Amino acid sequence: MDRPIQAPLVDSSACLCRAERAAAVASTGRHVPRSRPCVQSSVRASIHPLSEKRSSRADRRSDGQRPLLPGLPDDLAIACLIRVPRADHCKLRLVCRRWLRLLAGNYFYGLRGRLGLAQQWLYAFKSDGDGRVSWDVLDPAAAAWRSMPPVPAEYAAAAGFSNMVQLRRARGCHLYLLGSRDPRRGAMRRVVFYSARSNRWHRAPDMLRRRHCFGACVMGNRLYVAGGESGGGGLRSADVFDPAKNRWSFLSDMARALVPFVSVVHGGRWYVKGLGAERQVLSQVYTPETDKWSTVATLDSMVTGWRSPSACIDGRLYAADCKDGCRLRAYDEAADAWSGCASSGHHLGSSHALEAVAMVTLRGKLCVVRNDMSVSVVDVAAGEGNQPWETLVGKGQIKSFVTNLLASIAGRGRAKNRVLHCQVLEA
Repeated sequence: MDRPIQAPLVDSSACLCRAERAAAVASTGRHVPRSRPCVQSSVRASIHPLSEKRSSRADRRSDGQRPLLPGLPDDLAIACLIRVPRADHCKLRLVCRRWLRLLAGNYFYGLRGRLGLAQQWLYAFKSDGDGRVSWDVLDPAAAAWRSMPPVPAEYAAAAGFSNMVQLRRARGCHLYLLGSRDPRRGAMRRVVFYSARSNRWHRAPDMLRRRHCFGACVMGNRLYVAGGESGGGGLRSADVFDPAKNRWSFLSDMARALVPFVSVVHGGRWYVKGLGAERQVLSQVYTPETDKWSTVATLDSMVTGWRSPSACIDGRLYAADCKDGCRLRAYDEAADAWSGCASSGHHLGSSHALEAVAMVTLRGKLCVVRNDMSVSVVDVAAGEGNQPWETLVGKGQIKSFVTNLLASIAGRGRAKNRVLHCQVLEA
C-alpha cells in the first residue's frame, strides 16, 4: 500500500507578494486569503526586510554596552569627565550618545557640586541703543565675555522685565526672566528659565498678574515678586512661586503701591525701595514667616544710606558707589550705620559707562559690574585694609580714562550698551 504523500512545509505557489496577490484578486474576482510569510532557506539575512531594523537595534544595544572610555570602568571614566572644564562641556556632548545622556542627567553635575568642581559663570543682560536685548556670559577662568544665543523672542525687545534670579529646581540651578512690557501687548505674565546644563530656554508657569518694573527675590528657594506696574498704575499685589510644586500662590498685599528700583534680602527679610503713587521714595519690608508687609521709616539708617547696587554676603549688607572709582560701604547692625570698608583707589571719571549697575557674589567675593561690561572683584573677607581690587575684565585704567574723556568732549557720554541685570549660575 502506497504511503500518502505529505504536503510540503512551505508551498511556494501560495507565497505571494503584494503585487501578485492583487493580480490574483482582480483576475478571479474573489477573496484570496492572506498567506503566511514565506521563510525559505534561499532568502539571505542581508536582504531580509527586517534585517535593517534588527541591526539598528543591535547597534543600540552595543552602544549602550560600550564603556564611556575604552579600557576604563565607567566609575573611573566619570571621575575623569567631571574634571573637564565647564567651557568644554558642549564638546563632550558631541562625542557619543552615552556622553550626551551623562551630561544631560542630574548625576554628572550633582557629583561636580559635591566634589567642589562646579564652576560659577556670570551672566549679563544688556540693551543696545536701539532697545534690542542680548546677553553675554563671563567665564572667570578665561577673563573674557562671550556672546550667548538669542534670547526668547518675547524678550528680544522687551523692557521692564524683572531681575534675573537664580532658583534651584530638580534639574539644577536655573536663571529666570519674569514679566516685561511688550511694545505692542503691554505688560506680560510670561516666565521663562534658562538651564546651563542643556543650554536651552524653557517655559515656566505664568505669573498670576501682568506686571513690569517690579521687584523679585529668592528666599528659601522660593521666588517672590511684588509691586510694579500693569498699565493701570502701580500694583500692591505680591506672589510667590514654589518650584517643588511648580505653581504660583498669592501673598498679602503691600502696604502701599510701589515701583521698586532696588531690593535685597537681608536677615531673612526682603527689603524693597522704590517710588510710590505720587513719585515719592518709599521703603517696605516683607517677612515670609508672618506673610506681612510693613513700612520702613524714612529716617531709618539702613534705608537712608542704601543705594543700588547692593548685595548680601555672610549675613552683611554691602553697597557700591562707583561714580569715580569704586567705593564699597557696609552696614553695621550693631551701630545702625553705614561705613566705608573698601576703595579701589583709582579715579576713572564719572561717565555713565563706568557707573556700577550690578553687584553679585562670585566665588565667595563681591563682583561689581559696570555699564561698559568691565568687572571688578574684591574679597571683603580679607579684613579692612587688606582688600585688594582685582579686575577680571577691563580696558585698563589709563585707556578707560582717556576714552571717557574724549566721549564727554564729543557729547557721547552715554554708553552704547546698558547693562540691565546680572546673575551668577553654577554648573
